[in-house]
Amino acid sequence: MKRIGNLFDKITAFENLLEASKKAQSGKRYRDSVLEFNHNLEGNLLNIQKELRNHTYQPGKYRTFRIYDPKPRLISAAPYRDRVVHHALCNIIIPPIEKRFIKDSYANREGYGTHRALKRFIDFARNSKYILQCDIKKYFPSIDHEILKLQIRRYLKCKDTLWLIDKIIDNSNEQELFIEVFPGDTLSTVLERRKGLPIGNLTSQFFCNLYLNKFDHFVKEQLKAKKYLRYVDDFALLSDDWDYLASARQEIEDYLTKLRLKLHLIKTQLFETKQGANFLGFRVLPDQVRVRNDNLRRSRIRLRQLQYDYRYGQISLEKLVQSLQSWEAHLMHGNTYRLRRDIFETWKFQRQEWHFPKKI
Repeated sequence: MKRIGNLFDKITAFENLLEASKKAQSGKRYRDSVLEFNHNLEGNLLNIQKELRNHTYQPGKYRTFRIYDPKPRLISAAPYRDRVVHHALCNIIIPPIEKRFIKDSYANREGYGTHRALKRFIDFARNSKYILQCDIKKYFPSIDHEILKLQIRRYLKCKDTLWLIDKIIDNSNEQELFIEVFPGDTLSTVLERRKGLPIGNLTSQFFCNLYLNKFDHFVKEQLKAKKYLRYVDDFALLSDDWDYLASARQEIEDYLTKLRLKLHLIKTQLFETKQGANFLGFRVLPDQVRVRNDNLRRSRIRLRQLQYDYRYGQISLEKLVQSLQSWEAHLMHGNTYRLRRDIFETWKFQRQEWHFPKKI
């Protein structure tokens, strides 16, 4: 496989940095950090360009916080200028590398996404008797830095670009602590090997796809899986042959060990598709597609927040309509007509009217 070189000049070109800044501020242009950066946009971009070309660029400190819905996770937000660098890097390296991804890897790819993945999953599920549905245990915190760097070097040979990528990986903040032991490990192995990528980084999203790309090809080319798809760390194989899927599970576990990854024992299951399978917030049954209860509960929480924000003038009518239309479009991928009508007939959105006493 031919490796890609001569990328760094494209990454550090002023036009690319400017485009990166536009992408980094999308939906966030009125935040203090963005306004401050844009106040001297040209000067800040030239400083970044100089630091990158001189190899003096140093990533800043992450801001971390926890979320608990749909599950507890540590989220890491890089400083805004670092997010500009991330976009500048990804603008250039993603297109040539992504050509080597399989077509049924759907996460964080332009033109792919959840709805296209769901449609593909439904088609597979309704034309197969059995499904092996898998989930990788603590995927982002488990990604091994040394293995990731080797994976990246299978695609890139540009030394300056590899320096920048290593800089970003090496400056990843500590993720949640957990211990997993693999064959051949010693106590020092467990303590010395750095692992974990910050959830929230554009680079992390791309690296997590790249980390499993060779695995995707193994499933398609070595296991000969005709019906296989992956969305981040959730993936499924479907077939009419139960024994084939049972054997594939063991081979998958063995392969993932090479990447220092393990399957989630509870979430990884082999069962008949007629029982129904959960995927991306929906439950796919032989004759219909329902919204999962936990997804519906989170949607009601978001609706309540929208109702409050609109009532007290925190969002505009245009923004409210846009959010409601986006949410309805998502629900339309399931058999949800009655659900949508019930919700929109029940929820009322109106401004708070303020009445002031007249002057005497």
